[in-house]
Amino acid sequence: MFYNIAMPKIGLIGGSGLENPEILKEARDIEVNTPYGKPSSPLKVGKISGVEVVLLSRHGRTHSIMPTNVPNQANIWALKQQGCTHILASTACGSLRETACGSLREEIRPGNLVIIDQFIDRTTKRTQTFYEQNQVCHIPMAEPFCTKLRQQLVESAEELGLSYHKTGTIITIEGSRFSTRAESHLFRQWGADVINMSTVPEVVLAREAGICYAAVAMSTDYDCWKESEVTFEEVLKVFGKNAEIFYGLSPKFKKGNANASRTLRRQLWVGGLRKRASIFQIRITNGSNLKSEPFLIGPNQE
Repeated sequence: MFYNIAMPKIGLIGGSGLENPEILKEARDIEVNTPYGKPSSPLKVGKISGVEVVLLSRHGRTHSIMPTNVPNQANIWALKQQGCTHILASTACGSLRETACGSLREEIRPGNLVIIDQFIDRTTKRTQTFYEQNQVCHIPMAEPFCTKLRQQLVESAEELGLSYHKTGTIITIEGSRFSTRAESHLFRQWGADVINMSTVPEVVLAREAGICYAAVAMSTDYDCWKESEVTFEEVLKVFGKNAEIFYGLSPKFKKGNANASRTLRRQLWVGGLRKRASIFQIRITNGSNLKSEPFLIGPNQE
């Protein structure tokens, strides 16, 4: 199955609230399998504002999969197999930032959205590549999130009047335990803004697969460095913003929309990303396993 890059297809990971039939049209479930096993959940395919989307529940639809056991390889492979050209991921996070004298960072309050632009990896047990044997893939990761797709998210958040931050560094820990107070203070010293258990290796695998990837982190509370309380109702309110921003973004992907034709086709699909996407798609179409063919990435191919 080859995709047409002039017709973006969006993979949504997380997607709380997007299964609402008033938002997701022509919805249906499909079961898929991959060389890496089954993804976290059945895929729900449909359309939002006329744009084809594929929803995947990262931790399963009943939240039964712990962070370490999320089948990230299968998840990304499944979305690529369905022809997804872009991935929008949502994640809950704890805030590591509060306004302080001399700080250049705004306070990230519970309820704020953060359009992530960098990550720090503190996971320890997760496979982070499709190239596990007989070859090495040195993937550039200086800018791990798609710049143009992030800008689309920023514009959508602005248009919707949401409380958001244009940039932020997320630190992904292994879980499923939360941080100690000493760890939380250490992460703040490292420059991390928010903390979660899911972004890595999802973003890395998407890069290997040649998929434009961006993530919206939803701050539910302050991490344990700060004494604070958050109610269940406040958390649910934050989750609801996930649907708002993704629903607000979807019309930008329509073929007839000027933003889609100019920004997405001309700016997002360039250089090494297009090359990686094409090679990866050929292997999926032919049913071949990535482990059997080397695909080395150097800085000049990015």
